[in-house]
Parts: sequence; structure tokens; C-alpha cells
Amino acid sequence: MASVSVPSKITLQFLLLAMSLNLVFAGRVLQEQETMLFQYHKGPLLMGKITINLIWYGNFRPSQRAIVSDFITALSSPRSQVQPSVATWFSSTQKYYNLIKATNSVKLVAGSQVLDEQYSLGKSLKMQQIEQLAAKGDQLNAINVVLTSSDVAVEGFCTSKCGTHGSLHSKSTVAKGSNNQKFAYIWVGNSETQCPGQCAWPFHQPLYGPQSPPLVAPNNDVGMDGMVINLASLLAGTVTNPFGNGYYQGPATAPLEAASACPGIYAKGAYPGYAGNLLVDSATGASYNANGVNSRKYLLPALYDPTSNSCSTLV
Repeated sequence: MASVSVPSKITLQFLLLAMSLNLVFAGRVLQEQETMLFQYHKGPLLMGKITINLIWYGNFRPSQRAIVSDFITALSSPRSQVQPSVATWFSSTQKYYNLIKATNSVKLVAGSQVLDEQYSLGKSLKMQQIEQLAAKGDQLNAINVVLTSSDVAVEGFCTSKCGTHGSLHSKSTVAKGSNNQKFAYIWVGNSETQCPGQCAWPFHQPLYGPQSPPLVAPNNDVGMDGMVINLASLLAGTVTNPFGNGYYQGPATAPLEAASACPGIYAKGAYPGYAGNLLVDSATGASYNANGVNSRKYLLPALYDPTSNSCSTLV
């Protein structure tokens, strides 16, 4: 199971040291390390048309749900949309498929949405209950995304992770008759009231490390815009490492994946405490790097480019 980790004080200190060393050696040490460690582990990637089903747990306003559902729709929208775009960002994952000479790629499309506004499992959840919620969505050729509201506590949330992804055995009779009996799932929590400095940076002051002013969230919702960042990171990791034996570096129990290998980088010029030289909406002052559908703007993480052994950004 892979997670979007909560940055600790020690982690941020290490990143500062690593960044300073990288500046001294012009990237030579870091690049050699990435070349050696980022590997394909011979397992399957997600291919073909994959439906993303959203399971909303807790209290989300319709306007909040629209922020995420519009992001999902934008993943497969025509490239003709305003650039830089969400679709262009996701298309970077195609490089992973090209490296293994895959005969197919992946297309993510919006699926069904399940609302659990009555907190059917309570307001304090274990990961086993997250998996139980993930199983509520369709399981054939799907990624089921569980989103928990800001008043729901989840095991490990804010202390060690902002979200996670994994896979479960499908209970679908159709899936059992196919070659793939597993389906992928993602969980992301809304950190707005619990730990925005850890899981919604750079839209909130960080808990540790360099203290720069928070950026204005492009959808005017710190918690939901933070969720999109984490969801995007986990989607990139899910398609390229869905079952724990795809692309990653480091140990399989705590892998660095397509986005998590590039922590805190959102644009060129990024360094610890600074997200990079982002675009700024002249009307709202919001920072972003990707355009979506319905005039949406989003901030999406850098993705690791396996062909150049570097972190690649939209801007």
C-alpha cells in the first residue's frame, strides 16, 4: 500500500540538506541515485478504459463535490482545452507505458458517485473500514476513490499520511471471470480542520520547515484544493503501480511513485518551502498550474519522468 506521506520535521530537514547538496553538485548525485533506484518491477500497469468511482463519506457540499468531479472529468478531456491542462499533466504517465513497450495505455473516465452522508461507519475509521467503503463502488476496470470529510478521523491521517492507495480482491462475478480479479482503490481525507499545514500545503502555512505565506487556493477551498493535490498524486501512483509491483523506487512497503518521488515540487524553480514559479489568476490571485473543465484551475504535483530521471512540471 502506497501513501501520500505527511512531511515531518526530520523529513523537511533532510529535504533541505538534499536540496543544498543538489545545488552544490549540479544535480549529479541526485540524478545518479534516481537512475539506480527508480525501477519497473515487472507487474501490470492499469490499461484501457478505467472508470473512477467516487465514494463520498461524510459532509461535503455539492460545490465541494464539483471541484473533484470536474477534476476527474478533465483527466480525459480533449487536449484542445486551455493549456497547461489537467489532461496534459496526466498524459505524462504515458512515458511509463512506452518504456515497457505496452500495446495499450490508460484512459481515466468519470464513473458513478456514492454518497454516505449519514456516517454509516462512524466518524473514526480504521483502514479496514476504508477498504469496506471502497468496495461499495463498481469493481470491474475501476479505481474506487474514497473521500472522507473534514470531521472524519482516519487511522494514520495527519500523523503519517494524507491519503493512500492499494488494491482489493474483487467480489464482482464479472471480474472473477476475467484475468484481473483485483481492483484499485484510493483514499484521501479533507485536512481543512485537522492538519492543513501538513496535507494542504502550499495553501496553508506548513507545520514545519520554511515559513512562507500560504498561496490562494484556485477553487477558494483550502481543504478541497489540498485533496485534489493528494488525489492527483495517488492517481499517478495507482495507474503506474496499481498492485505494488509496477514502477516505484525504494522499498515495496513504502514506495516512492510517479508523484511522491517529487515531493513539494509544482513548478520550475521549486525548493523546500517554495512550490515553484506558478501561474497566478489575475482576477482572484490564486496560484495554479493546470486548467480543467468548466473554467476550473488546479494545482497538480510534478511527475517523475522515467526517461530523463527528473521531476517534470507543467510550468
